[in-house]
Amino acid sequence: MRRSICQADPHFAIAGETRTWRFSYTPSNALSKNTKLTFEMQSDTRPIDWQLPNVDIKKKSNVIWLEIPGSKNLAAKQIKDPKTTKIGYEFTLPRDIKIGENIIICMGSIDGKENLATKCQYYTQRKKIFNLHINVKSKAETETFHMDVRGTKLKTLKIITPSFVARNKRFDVVVRFEDEYGNLTNNTDQETLIELSYEHLRENLNWKLFIPETGFITLPNLYFNEPGVYKIQLKNLKTNELFFSPPIKCFDFSNLCLFWGSFHAESEKYDAAKNIENCLRYFRDDKAMQFYASSCFDSEEETSAAIWKNIASQISEFNEDERFTAFLGLQWNGTIKEEGLRELIFTKDNKNILRKKDLRSNSLKKIYKTLTSKDLIAIPSFTMGSESVYDFKDFNEEFERVVEIYNAWGSSEMSSKEGNLRPISGPIKENPEGSIQKALLSGCRFGFVAGALDDRGVFSKLFDSSQKQYSPGLTAIIAKDQTRDSLIEALQKKSCYATTGKKIIAGLSVANEPMGAELSSATKPGLLYNRYICGYVIGTTKLKEVVLLRNNKILTRFSPNDFEFNFTYDDTVALKDISIKAKEDKPPFIFYYLRAVQEDSHIVWTSPIWVDLEEPVIVVKKVKKK
Repeated sequence: MRRSICQADPHFAIAGETRTWRFSYTPSNALSKNTKLTFEMQSDTRPIDWQLPNVDIKKKSNVIWLEIPGSKNLAAKQIKDPKTTKIGYEFTLPRDIKIGENIIICMGSIDGKENLATKCQYYTQRKKIFNLHINVKSKAETETFHMDVRGTKLKTLKIITPSFVARNKRFDVVVRFEDEYGNLTNNTDQETLIELSYEHLRENLNWKLFIPETGFITLPNLYFNEPGVYKIQLKNLKTNELFFSPPIKCFDFSNLCLFWGSFHAESEKYDAAKNIENCLRYFRDDKAMQFYASSCFDSEEETSAAIWKNIASQISEFNEDERFTAFLGLQWNGTIKEEGLRELIFTKDNKNILRKKDLRSNSLKKIYKTLTSKDLIAIPSFTMGSESVYDFKDFNEEFERVVEIYNAWGSSEMSSKEGNLRPISGPIKENPEGSIQKALLSGCRFGFVAGALDDRGVFSKLFDSSQKQYSPGLTAIIAKDQTRDSLIEALQKKSCYATTGKKIIAGLSVANEPMGAELSSATKPGLLYNRYICGYVIGTTKLKEVVLLRNNKILTRFSPNDFEFNFTYDDTVALKDISIKAKEDKPPFIFYYLRAVQEDSHIVWTSPIWVDLEEPVIVVKKVKKK
């Protein structure tokens, strides 16, 4: 039985490469004149996808055309599939094609000038598919071309390390060898060697590393002899380039770990609804996140019952203690101001989706009444966005233990007039009613988390607009173990903080109580007269400014000009003179939090610490009579 022959030339591509691509098709059956051929690139038209060619062959650069022996180059007609919205290129054969005759679809430069040709996608892929649909007598047949997309030249070394370690406790380090687009690659000179070192180096750990074919390597059983701050250093002995890991804080003894991830993030490469499995692998392996939550929107149009079932199944499958903690979550967009946008995180697997149109879940009050805080955490998100604003008047401290202070579309800390370093700007404007600082002054108590990039729901039109876009954020959770229960327990305690994307280590304590704590002068009377504050920030680069805020006002400011900074501060102002009057029957209070900015403009916010003004408890001891 004859088979058609489909060959791609070249048979593999280099990510980001610009050249002329040729797809040769030899049919097993004769094709008659006027047969329509439709060539599909399976591109989603994103900037990282394969560049879509022009159909006007007179332009000669980045065009698509069909070569038939003995005929002129044939131009294509661009079409769009109404079901998938994928772009296709249709050719109409000008003559009969015999069995075994070769026709070639070309993309690139007609003149052979590679700099004017078509650019390959920016990400690696095994067996990238190109489809060719042949319509013969109202009957469609599909042939397939395959091409591997490989990483380009080695550009950077990404070092994945834990952020907290204990003295003499062993840990593993993963090194990713990446090209300029973040793909794993071994595309470098064969004699390239990488040297590993760090402070307090022992001679037997001065390793020389070869670049493996896989593009990554695990270095086991490293440890530090002394407490301190370390950075793993890798040196490319071929180019003398230096690469550093994020900072590692080594404690003399610690039963806590620092975990990085996001409860609100969409992958640039993989749609989290259509391809949740690859999305989870991307955040776990490529982005080295230790926890992640699904965050599809609740509407039937965006998340059908079948899609939700698949997401729930994959979340359960990928959740693995001490490796990757996956949470089932969704975004629920309620009434503006009263409810706003929520990231709803389930603490258990296989829960039903909560849709706004359903009677049982059409309001937050019904959701909170149906579930308990052991089942669900609700995270107010993008609270200052004009289309998702939340005024915190119905704030529920039982469920809303943390709030998203930042995502890639801006910070909700305060308004731009008040000094917001990454304000919400564009078609979606900032609304000061959703200010986090305003909510803190009103008595709301919550920790800080950060969201990443999103292009769904209320964010869906922002990519094609003038909306200001920033770096994706990261959430840090300080917990005992990398398990769901431990991370949820830490969130309940507000033992977390937010960054604009860098793994900046930060800590804050008042009277030796950590971030998220709620102190009272009733049990610690000394707080009435003095609050002893300790803090530290360890940046991924030099720190530009470290600010300690009390009741949203700058209490003290530091300019470290170093990547590491520690400080202590005695707040000796009488508690009664600075306390804020609380609502209802709650006591007056003050709160502190830390904000630091690096020289590269990345920011970290620690969760607040509260101090309540209450009368000291007097304990009267009874004396027994003799």
